[in-house]
Amino acid sequence: MAEVNVQDLPDRAVVAIGSYAAIGDSFTEGVGDPGPDGSCVGWADRLAVLLDQGRPPGEFRYANLAVRGRLLDRIVEEQVPRAVRLAPDLVTFAAGGNDILRPGTDPDEVADRFEKAVVALTAAAGTVVVATGFDTRGVPVLRHLRGRIATYNGHLRAIADRHGCPVLDLWSLRALRDQRAWSEDRLHLSSEGHARVARLAARVLGADVTPDPDQPWPLTIPVAPADVRRENIRWAKEYFVPWIGRRLRGESSGDNAEAKRPELLPL
Repeated sequence: MAEVNVQDLPDRAVVAIGSYAAIGDSFTEGVGDPGPDGSCVGWADRLAVLLDQGRPPGEFRYANLAVRGRLLDRIVEEQVPRAVRLAPDLVTFAAGGNDILRPGTDPDEVADRFEKAVVALTAAAGTVVVATGFDTRGVPVLRHLRGRIATYNGHLRAIADRHGCPVLDLWSLRALRDQRAWSEDRLHLSSEGHARVARLAARVLGADVTPDPDQPWPLTIPVAPADVRRENIRWAKEYFVPWIGRRLRGESSGDNAEAKRPELLPL
C-alpha cells in the first residue's frame, strides 16, 4: 500500500503479533475495495500488510475468515471456533451490524451474544480488537438507525473494557463521514475508506502510521441540489431497492460464499 508509511513498527506490542485472524462480515471481507484481480482487499488485508512490514519473509501469518452478509449467530457458529483453533496472536472482531440493521432487533440482546464470543476469543488469542459500528448520520435511510447503533456501540465499549480489549472506534473516525469514504452502494467503504480504517487499526495496536487516518479530505466543488437528487434516485434504484428486496426474501449476498483466506498463511 504505497500511501502508507510505518515509521516505528518495531514497537514491542506490534512486533509480538506474529499471526492475525480477522472475523466478521462484508466490512472485514473488504467489499467495496476491489483488488487488481477483482477480489476484495479491505482494511483487514491492508492491516496485515502493515503488520508484515519489516519482517523476514514468511514470519507473519494471516487469515481472513469474514464472509459478507453474515449475521452474528452465524459468525459465532462458523468463524469464532475456527479463530479459537487457529489461536493467533491477534483477532479483530467486527460483527452484529447486519443484525442491528434488521427491524425489531434488540441491541442489548445482540451485545450479550457478542460478549460470549469475546470470552471464547480472549481465552485463545493474544489480543482481541473490538470494532464499533459507524456513525450513520450522513447515510440515507441508515441515519434513522443511528440511535440503535449508538446503543450497540455503548455495549461494545463496555464489553471491551470488561475483557481488556482494544477498541477500533469507527464511530469517532470523522473521515468516514465524507462521501468519498464510501463505495457507490453507500453501504460499504471505498478503497480509501478501507485504507483509513487499516491505519487507525495499526495505531490502536501501537504502530506509528502515517498519514493520519483522520486527516481532512481535499476540498471539492459543491454539487448542485438537483444533481444530488438525481444521484440519490439512481442510487436507490441500483442499490437500495435490491438490498431491501434481499432482506424481504431473507436472502444475503453471501449465502453461498466462503472465507477468502481460511488458514493462517504467510502473505
